[in-house]
This record gives sequence, structure tokens and C-alpha cells, in this order.
Amino acid sequence: MSMLTPSGMGGKYRVTGDTYPRMRRPRKRGRIVAALVASVVVLGLFGWGALQLFHVFNGDDGDTKANAAPQSRPCTLTATPTPALKPMALPQPAGVTMNVYNATVRGGLAKSTADELARRGFKVKTFGNAPAPYDKKVTQSALIVAGPAAEAAAREAGTQVAGSTVKIDTTRKDKTVDLMIGTAFSSLASPADAAKARIVAANPPPAKPACTPTPTAPSRH
Repeated sequence: MSMLTPSGMGGKYRVTGDTYPRMRRPRKRGRIVAALVASVVVLGLFGWGALQLFHVFNGDDGDTKANAAPQSRPCTLTATPTPALKPMALPQPAGVTMNVYNATVRGGLAKSTADELARRGFKVKTFGNAPAPYDKKVTQSALIVAGPAAEAAAREAGTQVAGSTVKIDTTRKDKTVDLMIGTAFSSLASPADAAKARIVAANPPPAKPACTPTPTAPSRH
């Protein structure tokens, strides 16, 4: 084998063999690629773990059934189902004969209210303190009591007091209407508000269902 002296080395070094020695370390490309791949894998695992933690804390376990819309269980009966009210034509105030009773502890309400209703065209038969079954027992603004034959008249009377309710007493045969002023009463409705209430009273909304479906919470695993 020949003795070679690389150029530029000034003959100070003698090397055996038929190739020149490397003057610098070879690049460790394999290690660099491996390190990059490892970094990508670590970052991917970290991201996947963070995503799983996010689902856990948000109540999502990845199950499509758990993420589906809640199912409805059988209906739960309400305490007092709202009876259905039929639409009906209401009479004009002149066609309503009413009694105005004060079921509160405030004095003078029956007379002042009766006078105003008379000015609005209603026929007031009498006014005074409420009968014993209703005296100081009406908590809403007013309770309208009438028999089946005076239901339309009772609805018309109810339009004059916001928040009032109508009670049909099946034992009554007359066509008069009793307006019981309750503790929540402040004043009669304005003519404009009474006109709006008249539309609703003549065409009441559908009755509420007797039971309300209760949604089932998503299952947990």
C-alpha cells in the first residue's frame, strides 16, 4: 500500500492506506431524524391526553349514546291540570249583570269599583263585603264566580281586572256574575288592556297537557 501525504499537511503527518482521513466528524443525520420523530410522537401523545382530559371534565366519555339527545321518560302528572276552555262569543258590558264584593280588609273598594264598572257600561246589581266563603280568602287580584249559564259573562267581567280568574259554580242557575276583589287588586285594567284581554278571553289558548315529559339525563360509564 502506498504512503500518502494529504495536501496542505506539510508532510508532518504520514498516513497509511489508500483513502484520505476525514477532517471533521460525520453528521449524525440518523440521530437527528430519530430525535425529531420522537418529539412528534411525544407531542402527539400529549395532545391526545389533553383532549381526553377535556372530554372527562366536560362529561363526555366519547360514547355516542351518551352524547345523543336526552330521551324522555314517561309523563309526570301535574298537580292541577288546566281544563280546556272553549272559544265563545262574549257579551257586551251592557249584557253583563254583576255583583261586586270586597274580599279584602281595605274599605271602600266594592263601591269605588262598582261605580267605575257602571261607568264602563256593566249592570251592577249590588256591592258590599264578600260572602263568608270568600271573605279575606281571595289572594289574587279578583275571582269571578258564575254559573254555567253565565260563563261568557264571567269571562267578559274578568277582562276588567288583570290577573283575575274565573270560577264556574255548577250549582248556580242564574246568569249573574260575582266579582270578588282580592288582596292583589290595585285598580281596574285600562280600557285598552281590557280590550286586549277580551280577545284572549274569547279565544283562550289550548289547555296545558296533563303530564309533562321528564328528560332523561345522559348515561355515565
